[in-house]
Amino acid sequence: MANEDNRFKLIYNQTSKMKISVMEIWLDTETGVNYLFRNATYGGGLTPLLDAEGKPVITPEAER
Repeated sequence: MANEDNRFKLIYNQTSKMKISVMEIWLDTETGVNYLFRNATYGGGLTPLLDAEGKPVITPEAER
């Protein structure tokens, strides 16, 4: 089990040129599930990142 203080780890960050929108991928180090976070000015959202078959993208335990 991962240290609770470090359960989520930022593994990808993309910011627009105007720096008003952000797209990030966060890894849950306990389950391996990847989440897509999108933020633009006053709104944002978080969702599991899905593969081509509609299943959650899971990072293998050795890579967490």
